[in-house]
Amino acid sequence: MKYICPCGYVYDEALGDSENGIEPGTPWSLISDEFVCPVCGLDKSAFEAEE
Repeated sequence: MKYICPCGYVYDEALGDSENGIEPGTPWSLISDEFVCPVCGLDKSAFEAEE
């Protein structure tokens, strides 16, 4: 699954986000609710799921 921020940043569970300390294979459900988009700062609730 991929999760997309309105600004265009994409979190791909398979890839993780090594620049922000998230290991590849980390499911979105295990990402902290405190997570904010590293590009624009919106919180996790702003992201939309894309299959």
